Amino acid sequence: MKRSWRRLRAVNATWIIYILPMLGIWAWYLHKRRAAERHSLAAKKDAESAGLAEPVSLHPIIDPAICVGCGSCVRACPEQPEHMVLGLINGKANLITAGDCIGHGACRAACPVGAISLVFGSEKRGVDIPTVSPDFESSVPGIFIAGELGGMGLIRNALEQGRRAVEHISERIVKNSDPSVLDLIIVGAGPAGFSASLMAMSKHMKFVTLEQDSLGGAVFQYPRGKVVMTAPADLPMVGKVKFRSTSKEELLAFWQEVERMTGVQIRYKERVENIARTPAGFFVRTSKGELRAQHVLLAIGRRGTPRKLGVEGEGLPKVVYRLIDAEQYRGKRVLVVGGGDSALEAATSIADVPETQVTLSYRGDGFSRAKAKNRDRLQQATASGRLRQLLKSNVLRIEPDAVVMDCGGGNQERLPNDAVIVSAGGVLPTAFLETIGINVETKHGTA
Repeated sequence: MKRSWRRLRAVNATWIIYILPMLGIWAWYLHKRRAAERHSLAAKKDAESAGLAEPVSLHPIIDPAICVGCGSCVRACPEQPEHMVLGLINGKANLITAGDCIGHGACRAACPVGAISLVFGSEKRGVDIPTVSPDFESSVPGIFIAGELGGMGLIRNALEQGRRAVEHISERIVKNSDPSVLDLIIVGAGPAGFSASLMAMSKHMKFVTLEQDSLGGAVFQYPRGKVVMTAPADLPMVGKVKFRSTSKEELLAFWQEVERMTGVQIRYKERVENIARTPAGFFVRTSKGELRAQHVLLAIGRRGTPRKLGVEGEGLPKVVYRLIDAEQYRGKRVLVVGGGDSALEAATSIADVPETQVTLSYRGDGFSRAKAKNRDRLQQATASGRLRQLLKSNVLRIEPDAVVMDCGGGNQERLPNDAVIVSAGGVLPTAFLETIGINVETKHGTA
């Protein structure tokens, strides 16, 4: 009897010391997880009602049959917790606010079971992407694509793609007795092109980099003060650089210092007009001459030619397609057209300048393509009366001192106006790519 009593006491002690605390911890864990799932579900519904459910760039899709619900992807996302891109619902990872995803890809790398794929476009919104192999080679053998043109808009990822593309190209170079034939021609000196140029230099390749504008490509055209880098990046010949909330000016100054320090040569103000295949590789005609090379790397970005409105008066001098300096609009009545990040950044930057009157026109009913921080800034400017939003509107006609707007339902409004900034994105240089022979396909949720 005594022995049985001692055993019972031992069992009770085990429950008290080990099992009960474990049950308490498990109950606390379940409570926290269910609360997090309720929060994720509410955020997903809010995103759908706000028009933020459609992704605008490279984004993850999660296979629920493989996902184990560990939450590694949620914790790995660099946009969290400021933007709730990913969350757990019913024990599985879900894309919550798809419109805030900008294609970091950290979620896929963090998934321990391979349940995540990165894709372009969705069932509702297609994205035109040139066909590119894992080695960054296009459908035309010898022509490679890196950076924004291939759908990779994030600067850090574009830097990485430029470096890796040149690594693959370097493995294919054959010795050529003709000194006039280059190993590589790099088209564009934006993030991908600049990184590729440094990599080609480090490998002692015979190459030329052509840039129709300035160092930085599309980055050079961003508004003054725009934050463009928020995470570390690797740059050939430099190593890992710890960027933290780096502005456009700071990044360009750093690149210019790297350009000076390394001596990498870039031919500015030289535009590529045609690329044709030759027995030795490719013939490239530019605005300043002719070149020949074994390989070509296109790092020209997706913007190509600015998307125009196609309305009467668009040729007036007051119409531009990018904001360089908000201060130049002091004291003016400005119309900004567009619904993406560039449009919101332009409108709010100008609204911050004293004595300006800013109207933001967008044909849609919400700004699902813009980042949350830009939408917040827009709402603040609107609430303070410094900016007016015109949703579901279109420009009908531009006059020297006004703009005529279609506000829907047969209603028109004539706005007194001194300047128009069209931030409607760019037209993918499809015609140029097709002339070269590169295949372009519309992605609807595929890699």
